[in-house]
Amino acid sequence: MNIQRFTAPTSREAMAKARNAFGDTAVILSTRSTEDGFEVMAAAEESLAQVAPPAARPMPIRTRATPGREALQLEDDSVQGDTEQMAMSTLSFQEYVRERMLRKRRAALGGDTVAADLPMPAAPAAPAAPRAQPEPRRPLQARAEQIQVPVQRFNAPLVSAQAPAPIRTRTAQPAWEDSVPTQPPAVHHDGTNVAVELSALKDMIEERFNTLAWLGSSKQNPIQSNLMLKLIRSGFSPAMSRAVLERVPADSGAPEAVRWLMDVLTRNLKVATPGAGLCDEGGVVSLIGATGVGKTTTAAKLAAQCVKQYGAGSVGLITLDTYRVSGYEQLRAYGRMLGVVAHLAHDRAALKDLLNLLANKRMVIIDTAGLGQRDQRIQDMLDVLDMPKLKKCLVLNAGAHGDTLDEVLTSFKASQLHGVVLSKVDEAVKLGPAIDALIRHQVVLRGVANGQRVPEDWQNPDAAALVRVAMGSEGKSAYDPLATDMGFYFSQASSRGIDLGASHV
Repeated sequence: MNIQRFTAPTSREAMAKARNAFGDTAVILSTRSTEDGFEVMAAAEESLAQVAPPAARPMPIRTRATPGREALQLEDDSVQGDTEQMAMSTLSFQEYVRERMLRKRRAALGGDTVAADLPMPAAPAAPAAPRAQPEPRRPLQARAEQIQVPVQRFNAPLVSAQAPAPIRTRTAQPAWEDSVPTQPPAVHHDGTNVAVELSALKDMIEERFNTLAWLGSSKQNPIQSNLMLKLIRSGFSPAMSRAVLERVPADSGAPEAVRWLMDVLTRNLKVATPGAGLCDEGGVVSLIGATGVGKTTTAAKLAAQCVKQYGAGSVGLITLDTYRVSGYEQLRAYGRMLGVVAHLAHDRAALKDLLNLLANKRMVIIDTAGLGQRDQRIQDMLDVLDMPKLKKCLVLNAGAHGDTLDEVLTSFKASQLHGVVLSKVDEAVKLGPAIDALIRHQVVLRGVANGQRVPEDWQNPDAAALVRVAMGSEGKSAYDPLATDMGFYFSQASSRGIDLGASHV
């Protein structure tokens, strides 16, 4: 007889192994759950049918004295003898094997030596007539559903030995993972998430179409493509480059397009008119800005120009810089060189008193402490300087990054400024970022400082000269894009924050 044991994590896999081994004629003899998984004992139906009845022999009967009941007649544990006596068919033999294995397992759990030999209800004897035709073969699944497989339960009570009641078998229960139905993945119908995903998809499609449109237009109009590459390499932002070059005349050649571009940038850069500089206007001028941009040096240059034109008695110097070490001493040193007395104001009240004291001066220059664009004290300083007829001028470092210039102009409220002084022009590799920021924020350029010498390194602003210098920058840089990178710069068609009026284009 060919009986094999198959072990798998689940009953389904174990039965599949039995079917693979014996085919559709596999007969499941027993199943149980073990520490290694689910165990199935199976055999081929042909091998069970070939069991031949051996010679008859007397069946020994063993008895056991039990208080309060009669001795039980036990059967022999010989499979061959039981098969000969009962003339079992294939289905009867399966029932016999299942009942026998169930008794042995219960005996092993309870330690009862007699439980393994409890009498089993006699199977109906087969008729003496010729052997009936075997039952037609059915699929393994249907046969498994009919067969009742015992399941071992460790907390189940042992079968009572008081009455020779027949042992009832139970239908095999599948493993836990087989009994739990597979749950489909949860689908969250969230309208907000769907809207966000649709918006992101729309932006991506627009970006791709804009990139393709730019690539197509650059091939059709190489002059515009070269001008865009030139502006990006000069330090101008992609938004500014788009806003300007979208209006380039289509019928212009390369020289005319370059002249048109520089003329547009010159007209959109606001500068003080000749004869309307800070010294010519006079009044109370406060220099504000970030740390290290040259506010004190700029104050000394303005004072020197005013002293040169109107005399030392026409200038007043005040400093609010009480944070920086030797900040007041530096302004006093410049004042002594020019013959001007420098004053220190600690608060708003002291500043008002000094302004009343210097009311007869043609020009009063106020130097302030340098504060980073993200410093929370900027608003406090602006509140101190919030006085009538006080002009706030922002000092910008021309060599700073474009994003930094944007943040500085926003933090110091560019719309409330009287003007801007561009410092450290001699140190800037590219003037494009500074000119770009001035055009986009529409502030007036009041002066240009291109060195540390006092008062020589000071110039009145000239828009055409600044644009010419910005566009004439040469040299290789690791930050310069290639012509093939332009599609990434101009993939977004909208030019946010830039308003170039028709009169300036």
